[in-house]
Amino acid sequence: MESRALEPIWSPPPDRAATTNLARFCEAVGRHDYQDLHRWSVADPGSFWRAAWENLGVVGEPGETVFVPADELPDARFFPEARLNVAENLLGRDDDTPALVFRGEDPDLRPEVTRRQMTWYELRLLVGRIQEAFRADGLRPGDVVAAWLPNIPETYAVMLAAAASGLVFTSTSPDFGVDGAVDRFGQTRPRILFGCDAYAYAGRIHDRLGVLAEARRRLDSVERVVVVPFLGDGGTGEIADAVSLEDWLAGHGPRQPDFERFPFDHPWYVLYSSGTTGKPKCIVHRAGGVLLKHLVEHQLHCDVRPGDRVFYFTTAGWMMWNWLASGLASDATLVLYDGSPFHPDAARLFDLAADTRITLFGTSAKFIEAVAKRGLRPATTHDLSSVRTITSTGSPLVAEGFETVYRDISPDVHLASISGGTDLCGCLVAGDPTSPVWPGEIQRPGLGLDIDVVDDEGRSLPPGRRGELVCRNPFPSMPLGFWGDPDGSRYRAAYFERFPGMWHQGDFAEWTEHGGIIIHGRSDATLNPGGVRIGTAEIYRQVDKVPEVLEAIVVGQDVESDAGRDVRIVLFVVLRDGVELTDELAQRIRRTIRDGCTPRHVPAVIGQVPDIPRTRSGKIVELAVREVIHGRPVKNVEALANPEALEYFRDHPALAGDAGP
Repeated sequence: MESRALEPIWSPPPDRAATTNLARFCEAVGRHDYQDLHRWSVADPGSFWRAAWENLGVVGEPGETVFVPADELPDARFFPEARLNVAENLLGRDDDTPALVFRGEDPDLRPEVTRRQMTWYELRLLVGRIQEAFRADGLRPGDVVAAWLPNIPETYAVMLAAAASGLVFTSTSPDFGVDGAVDRFGQTRPRILFGCDAYAYAGRIHDRLGVLAEARRRLDSVERVVVVPFLGDGGTGEIADAVSLEDWLAGHGPRQPDFERFPFDHPWYVLYSSGTTGKPKCIVHRAGGVLLKHLVEHQLHCDVRPGDRVFYFTTAGWMMWNWLASGLASDATLVLYDGSPFHPDAARLFDLAADTRITLFGTSAKFIEAVAKRGLRPATTHDLSSVRTITSTGSPLVAEGFETVYRDISPDVHLASISGGTDLCGCLVAGDPTSPVWPGEIQRPGLGLDIDVVDDEGRSLPPGRRGELVCRNPFPSMPLGFWGDPDGSRYRAAYFERFPGMWHQGDFAEWTEHGGIIIHGRSDATLNPGGVRIGTAEIYRQVDKVPEVLEAIVVGQDVESDAGRDVRIVLFVVLRDGVELTDELAQRIRRTIRDGCTPRHVPAVIGQVPDIPRTRSGKIVELAVREVIHGRPVKNVEALANPEALEYFRDHPALAGDAGP
């Protein structure tokens, strides 16, 4: 994954670089270029973040104080006197130009719901109606609103109405099974739950009323379920306390929203971790911090401008949905897509880009690899002249992926590989539209972030040496904490315990000689098939339901496939005495996982073993098993209670073929 190119793969023409938002911002604050701006943003955070507030269009009262340092990094505060409302910032326009442009995977299937747009004026009126309905239901600032919805306009309207009212919004996608949804929403205890009647994926319509009814039975905090019609019959089924969106809004006519201003640190979102070692962590994000961080990323790192059309292939269960939603604050139109990126064929997203005149095309490294493997040449088949920026995240984009973009998609785009996470609802390292792009590299550390790569002792490493990616200073979108963690101990342990005084992201990385970053992957056991992070605990939860299975361990195995480099999920099971892993049992295990989680959680390989290695405290050691199946040495074998169990996984016959039983 190291970049060995002698020349950059793309450089911005001087006239283009000079007209970027970043160049104008540098001029406004008296900085020469990105490197000079970044040094200043780290050395003088108060001045930088005030300049961001003043120059990037934040609406609100900033107060006198910008930055309050603290002895402990997570205790630092930004804009402690500020008052703002994020919905007021995202709904700054009120005209008949499009705010949201939506397409389903088959836009000709019921086009009244799969091919539509919503103007700024219409969006504001819908937000006002939902806000009134929230009030009629007695919701108060700080109450939680949950959305189990597709990536459709109504999901954004619900979020905006919640933010306008000071409610806390949380969401996941409808392809999650009941257990996955309850594991998340059950912790945050929403008072109201929005769900859909059905959604489409890969040409199939999936009814959701049954799982919505089951989730409602298991979520005792929910007082009302609102069913948003999408691809079903518009009914509410047998769901307790359910009402259709139309009926819920019936007594509330179109009206403009109102915006009470809250403190900078008022909670906006609860996002969920992937759930690697237990139930997903509920990460509480502050309104002002996320808004300000996204404005910097959109306008300075990605050069988003008023009137642009911004797209990201995402669901409402990934933090890139939240990132996309904030594009409204830059007066951009959001292009929304829900469904498979390969239905009815592999050109679907390029059809979308040409049809809707997308300017920022957000995707994943796995999608770019699939473009290459399938031999697509959209540069010759589609009019992509509107696309100015392509962003890639989800997993590292290797040098060959950069070549695919510039050879097969567009030679004129700024390709910004970006990396961050749900943890900060943003990027740690990102693009620079004024500087060259080098194959395999993320261009720059994020503005305002003192990014470093360190060894196990926390010492800075020079370019070319791999280590842990950290941030040495506080930044506005650090979470408020975890829901249900009153003393903050879990939050501090997650990010600040391993390297005191630093934010630890859990990525292996290295600096390059160009001042860029190469990410080599996660340093924990999170699975990443198809570029989608998946927690092992969610899979274990389902496998435990299979009576024949006593224990299980799941890991990711690096493979080459038709779609390119990927990770496949491998599940090993210990079965009851006398039970063998048959095809029927393997398929039942897969079906149980699919029904309780999502199709992405289903293992490609299932193998049987007599024992699973564990630590002396009883914890199974996924990382050790992952190393063994890749033929790599295992560290800290002395910490295992039964190190001999590792040999059961070495050259396991289930790994020999493309898939197990």
